[in-house]
Amino acid sequence: MGLIAMSERDLQRIEVLSKVIDGRMTLVTAAHVLGLSTRQVRRLLERIRTDGAASIRHKAIGRPSNNRISDGVRDYAVTLVRERYADFGPTLAAEKLAERDGLRVSRETLRKWMSEAGLWLSRKQRRTFHQPRLRREAYGELVQIDGSEHRWFEDRGDPCSLLVFIDDATGKLMQLRFVRSESAFSYFEALELYLKNHGAPVAFYSDKHSVFRVAKKDAKGGQGMTRFGRALYELNIDIICANTPQAKGRVERANQTLQDRLVKELRLRGIDTIAAANAYAPEFMADFNRRFGKAPRNPKDMHRPFAAHENLDGAMCRKEIRKLSNSLTLRYDKVMFILDPTDRAAALAGKKVVVCDYPDGRLEITDGEATLPYRTFDTLRSVHRSEVVENKRLDDMLALVAEMQAGREQQRSKGGPRRTGQTDHMFGIRDGSQSNGYQKRGTKPGRKTDFTKDPVVIAKRQQALAQLKAAE
Repeated sequence: MGLIAMSERDLQRIEVLSKVIDGRMTLVTAAHVLGLSTRQVRRLLERIRTDGAASIRHKAIGRPSNNRISDGVRDYAVTLVRERYADFGPTLAAEKLAERDGLRVSRETLRKWMSEAGLWLSRKQRRTFHQPRLRREAYGELVQIDGSEHRWFEDRGDPCSLLVFIDDATGKLMQLRFVRSESAFSYFEALELYLKNHGAPVAFYSDKHSVFRVAKKDAKGGQGMTRFGRALYELNIDIICANTPQAKGRVERANQTLQDRLVKELRLRGIDTIAAANAYAPEFMADFNRRFGKAPRNPKDMHRPFAAHENLDGAMCRKEIRKLSNSLTLRYDKVMFILDPTDRAAALAGKKVVVCDYPDGRLEITDGEATLPYRTFDTLRSVHRSEVVENKRLDDMLALVAEMQAGREQQRSKGGPRRTGQTDHMFGIRDGSQSNGYQKRGTKPGRKTDFTKDPVVIAKRQQALAQLKAAE
């Protein structure tokens, strides 16, 4: 008789049942040890007495399962996946096999087949390793920048974003700026403070946020640069976009540390506003750099002071190109502007000018050399269109929408609810009779009032007739 392979469960059963046969253990105790009923233990004892210990083995050992899928079906499924769904995951591939090919296979079965055929890698097998990058040698050679949206004031205030500038060579915090959301203007403010305090670095290192990089390859305007990128170009500073978050891991890890330490420091000091947090930021940076800052391998400071011809204020703004009409008007941000009719402005009729929109609200129109005087001609009426809002600016935009809705609701509440037949001019639609001076008047109780001899009505009628003649 040859060797018989048995599992540990079968060997344990033989050992316990042998004790029962020898009288060293009771039937009830054996059932408790094996986790079986006394009736099942009696059956196993009868099997051992009749056919020996080898009969304890499961009868299906060494035989294919009754529910086993045939090799032909398996080969057919793997062939279909390889030809049509090679880049599909097991879940989606199983759905498409059932929908398009009429072949129903469970997700886990297909996952096993795809793994054995080399068509699918587990999460552990797909894991990639990022090699660590050495620090830059000199201070100011490379500065990593990033924005971190977080509940910095916890439940004491609204969520906001923190703009973080950290030097790659030393790991020191160079600039912290709390803002409502990440935008070009918020980065302009932080950049201006950085440049005034430290000078211009060689390059900034950022992610692929739309503030730093034009995502659309065939963008017609901007010469492939964002507003922030254009400002850096004018200041002779380069910007490099990292391909992965791990590539700029120094600022990513700094964000995690700040979300722990800075949040607690703000809590201990009772700070719950952006203005107070920005006032405290220099003190926190000094303590952070003292604890975690490293000495650079090269003692040279790569920051460059600004030259006399460089215009820092002129670079920190939003610049748009507009074509000046023959009547010296242009449109910007739903507003029509008209230039003063100077000789310089008259020479620019039909040509392009630059509109400079500054973060503090100032607006300048220039031809590239001099500022052109202007005045606001009219605010253009247009239907509100949906705007594309990025995820990092969603909270800020929702707050702005809530504020606008509250204002509209207040205006509507003053005029009362709209009734059936109410004129549309109350909702922004102006009819022609209003432009002629007509106003709807309510009736007075009692005898009908005659307005034909009212001096006010006569004066307005004469004014309307004069305007009509002038228009003709």
